[in-house]
Amino acid sequence: MESRRNGGAVLRGPARSSDVVHAGVTVVLLFAVWYAQALEVSVGKVNHLEAMNGSTVLLPCTYSSCIGIKNLFFSWHYNDNGTMIKLCEAVIHIEGVEPNVKIYHPRVDFVGSTKTHNISIRLWNISFEDDGEYICFARNPKEKYRNHSATYRLYVVDELKVVDNTLTVIIASVVGGVIGLIVLVMVLKALILFGLRKVNEKNKECLVSSTGNDNTENGLTGSKADNKATPKA
Repeated sequence: MESRRNGGAVLRGPARSSDVVHAGVTVVLLFAVWYAQALEVSVGKVNHLEAMNGSTVLLPCTYSSCIGIKNLFFSWHYNDNGTMIKLCEAVIHIEGVEPNVKIYHPRVDFVGSTKTHNISIRLWNISFEDDGEYICFARNPKEKYRNHSATYRLYVVDELKVVDNTLTVIIASVVGGVIGLIVLVMVLKALILFGLRKVNEKNKECLVSSTGNDNTENGLTGSKADNKATPKA
């Protein structure tokens, strides 16, 4: 092991390397814990919607933070070919207190609730001009102003596509039939085994009863012939 003296102190190369590794691992772990607790917004597993012209749609968004929020700022924007048009914004001071939402679009309503961490909006009477991306944004000062955003894609059409579910119905019917057949076979098997067990038990009882009767009639154990006294001369 190599070492070097400097002013009476001994510096060991491998030991210093180990300290650096440990420090690096600690930093990574702390960063992972912080990231797991960090603010996150979500528009759900399905981040797009196809809706008819003239209908009303819900643009979903929720936020989450493991360490809580304080003065959480959120907003909705519409991406108009690169130009971000503000739809609404608000500040949630603490959990459970509903925000005073500022609306900047005549056909937008806020339908969320802090009780469910919901900051969704509703867009009325949509038109083809409303087709595009909608961005839900949030910033949490409690997490050193960490921010996060999610995008929801709205497709405005004049007629909804008819989905052919014939193949799905056929597959579901086949799978259901196979499962039903398996259940029927198992029930029949259980009934047959139960019947065979009862027959075997009955046969054993008949065999034991028959053997006892034969022994009695032949004057064996327990017969009257064994109990007769020897006649005196």
